[in-house]
Amino acid sequence: MPHLIHPSDAGDPLGPLPQEFAAIMRPELPSLIKEIGVEVTRAYPEYARLLDGPNGHALRVGVEQSLSSFVDLVAEPTTSTTLRDEMCRRFGRFEAYEGRTMETLQGAYRLGARVALRRAKKVGRSYNFSPALMLSFADALFAYIDELESLSREGFLEVHSQSGEQSEAMRRRLLHLILAGRPVPRTAIAELCEQTGWALPEQVTLVAARAPAGLDRVEADRDMLVDLGGPQPHLLIPGPLDEARRQMLDRALIGTRAAIGPTVPTAQASDSIRWARRVLELIDSGVIDDAPVVLCEDHLVTLWLLSDPALLDQLAQRELAPIAGISATRRDRLVETLRIWLDTRGTAAHMGALLDVHPQTVRYRMRNLETIFGEQLVDPESRFSTEAVLRALQLRARSEDMSL
Repeated sequence: MPHLIHPSDAGDPLGPLPQEFAAIMRPELPSLIKEIGVEVTRAYPEYARLLDGPNGHALRVGVEQSLSSFVDLVAEPTTSTTLRDEMCRRFGRFEAYEGRTMETLQGAYRLGARVALRRAKKVGRSYNFSPALMLSFADALFAYIDELESLSREGFLEVHSQSGEQSEAMRRRLLHLILAGRPVPRTAIAELCEQTGWALPEQVTLVAARAPAGLDRVEADRDMLVDLGGPQPHLLIPGPLDEARRQMLDRALIGTRAAIGPTVPTAQASDSIRWARRVLELIDSGVIDDAPVVLCEDHLVTLWLLSDPALLDQLAQRELAPIAGISATRRDRLVETLRIWLDTRGTAAHMGALLDVHPQTVRYRMRNLETIFGEQLVDPESRFSTEAVLRALQLRARSEDMSL
């Protein structure tokens, strides 16, 4: 590591930074980090988007680690820089995966150094730092930035040294491990995240696509994990599906119909893809209307009601037991009338219009239903169970009609 505290070793006449300098600078770090963040995101808007995204926390930690490490080295030149070194390599890997050159990151590093130097001059005036000390600080700071850039370049070149095919295979493997859930060791996921430069987010959104699926790699966000080659193509979006992500999917999914699962904690990713695939099945069966992209969020009740066909049969048998012994034709009429009443709580005239029968017929059927079901239509819990069963049976009937 270059001598940050003893620039005279390289023939520089400037003296070393005194250890007391660290104690003066350390209280400045929190506000300095914020100031650097403002300046860098203003100069490089792409970093503003990243800081607001699922990788934002990791990026902030890296910036904090880099600044804190400089002050720690001033206080104690033998301080370990292992964590800082790895964070810088990660920055370089991330730039490579984002498809940028090192120029943007180098510019951000140097801008951060200029902001830090500006702050040091301000503090220096308060403490009457000598010009020689300020020159020593500037020399040490820019030597430190050179070292950060060198470490980041290592990570950048590491990614580019891997073949594209190997990198994609590793990212697919990462996607499969995330979807496998427990008992996959988190260390295995963490290792693949490290190797691919992919930051594990707190939340994810899964997308199930129809085979064969196509993806425009130019339009697709580079932080997505993708596996479109199997019989059940799918991809993972870090974080929630905001409007920008939705528009990206519309552009990137080439002639591909898809269902977007709910945003869930990463540990529950398998639930999101399971629900998305179930929506595709319900589209095929005619329960859910088809569209190029369907949101599971719009069909959660349907997913719930049809989640367990055998259990639905059991519930239907229990809730509709009072009418099990009557003729099929009469039973169907009563069930339809009961469903409309539970849905609308409407008047006889309103329900008659929906059923296409005379209001008097509705009143007659309702009296029959009250006699047959009794307290089951009065008790709120029983009434809810009956309504849920009838809604589920209606959805199932729609599916059966489509299969005829």
